[in-house]
Amino acid sequence: MLDRTQPDPNQNAGDLASDGVREHVADDKPQGFRPLNWLKRAGQFFFALSFSSLTRRIVSLNLAGLVALVASILYLSQFRAGLIDARAQSLLVQAEIIAGAIAASATVQTNAITIDPERLLDLKPGETYGGSDEYSPLDFPINPERVAPVLRTLISPTKTRARIYDPNGSLLLDSRNLENVLRFPLPPPAEKPGIIERGKVAVRTWLNRGDLPLYRELGPENGNGYAEVGDALQGQKRSMVRVNARGEVIVSVAVPVLRSRAIHGALMLSTQGDDIDQMVTAERLAILKVGGVAAAVMIMLSLLLASTIAGPVRRLADSAERVRRRIKARIEIPDFTRRRDEIGHLSGALRDMTSALYSRIEAIEMFAADVAHELKNPLTSLRSAVETLPLARNENSRARLLEVIEHDVKRLDRLISDISDASRLDAELQRQDAIPVDLRRLLTTLASVANETKLGHDVAVETRFEGRSPTDTFAVSGHDSRLGQVISNLLSNAQSFSERGSKVRLTCRRIRSEIEIVVDDDGPGIREDALERIFERFYTDRPHQGFGQNSGLGLSISKQIVDAHGGRIWAENRPGPPDADGAPTIAGARFVVRLPAL
Repeated sequence: MLDRTQPDPNQNAGDLASDGVREHVADDKPQGFRPLNWLKRAGQFFFALSFSSLTRRIVSLNLAGLVALVASILYLSQFRAGLIDARAQSLLVQAEIIAGAIAASATVQTNAITIDPERLLDLKPGETYGGSDEYSPLDFPINPERVAPVLRTLISPTKTRARIYDPNGSLLLDSRNLENVLRFPLPPPAEKPGIIERGKVAVRTWLNRGDLPLYRELGPENGNGYAEVGDALQGQKRSMVRVNARGEVIVSVAVPVLRSRAIHGALMLSTQGDDIDQMVTAERLAILKVGGVAAAVMIMLSLLLASTIAGPVRRLADSAERVRRRIKARIEIPDFTRRRDEIGHLSGALRDMTSALYSRIEAIEMFAADVAHELKNPLTSLRSAVETLPLARNENSRARLLEVIEHDVKRLDRLISDISDASRLDAELQRQDAIPVDLRRLLTTLASVANETKLGHDVAVETRFEGRSPTDTFAVSGHDSRLGQVISNLLSNAQSFSERGSKVRLTCRRIRSEIEIVVDDDGPGIREDALERIFERFYTDRPHQGFGQNSGLGLSISKQIVDAHGGRIWAENRPGPPDADGAPTIAGARFVVRLPAL
């Protein structure tokens, strides 16, 4: 088997240079290959990002918002509406200028006066000759021959279509039919547009149509079919915006041709099909270019954002999965607590949770080992007594063996009860909700119960509350039954070490933000080496009692309950007066409990 850190002798240098998976690179590898490795690693990184569900969602949502914004700009662009209005105003100005020029040059010449000799003879004294009525300037029609050159000159630079209608709405002139005028022919009708062209027309029609009417070519005699022409023949100028069959915007205006306040016809100017659409298309292409650049930038930023979210989350998830599988003895969760965001908070929470979980597992393992050790001793003694019982030769031996068996059975029952209570403690504390607990009432009740029962000892319990006034409250947040169990254990322990006729003093006071509970006795005190060990499981130091009378779990359970309430418990000796030699003495033991006050 080849070592993964050494090059394969059957593999050439090119293969080694292209290998992006190995972490160790030969020292003699040319420096020029390292950028390739960096590029491959970067490609693998972005490849992994692209297949991340969170990354896809971030990129997709950001792009969806950008696409919606660009689409709304393209669909609701004000540029198109402003361009159409500007074009309509421009056409109106052009139409008025052209109509004025037509009115000035398109009618019969007014300086050519026709005189009828016979009418001159019929004139009476004082009458003047006013010319023939049929040549009244109000009735002069538009002369197409005189209008055509003027129209050709004025329309050619504007790239618009001009039509002149007579007062009856009949077409007189169309700039498309004039010679030497720029034309914009439509595609031959026989040619059928392809699929791409039809798609473009459909999209253009959908974007441009809106509520605009459809433009249709009317016959020469149907000029009144155009609403703007009809209004112009009534003396009003008007503009209209329509869309033709190809989805192109057509802007048309019509103005009356006036001379001496008489309407001689109407002039209609209209844009070509692709005039406005080319400008709108150019503007939309510019928007699409900007949108494309913004999309590229947004994708890069989204990938960078996803790398700061998806990568750490993936590492945290992998670590949590390894914790679940217990691949190693203890898995370390990645530390992102330096990040002041939700990822940092999640990392800290997972690290705390994992640490608590490992602590709980270790505590359970130690508890199981201690339980097995403590149960093994009475079971061994019980087994020896049971095996020896048939070999006993007299009744005294049998009686002693039966006493041993009874003692071991009681010890096992006591151990099992205390172990069961200790194992249920954490679960009960987690399931129950903390409530305000009045320590004044709780301690008073426990002291009364201890004085009535005395727990087999003639030792009284004295209670004292130190506060500013007798009505001060001493309240903490927790579980009253479990706190009562702690105080009961301490009182029972103090009574068991006290002499008959003595007292156990129970004091409660407030120290800043904590409530302190002190239990003092007049017993022999606690050995210096046992001040810390007395809170260990199954530890007991009662020389005055027989072996196996206590399980050694009472103080351990009390410490566990106090820790669960966020408090502290410790033991110390009360100093007494010095003896005859001046050496310090011990007046008794003292247990102190401090809990956070409400």
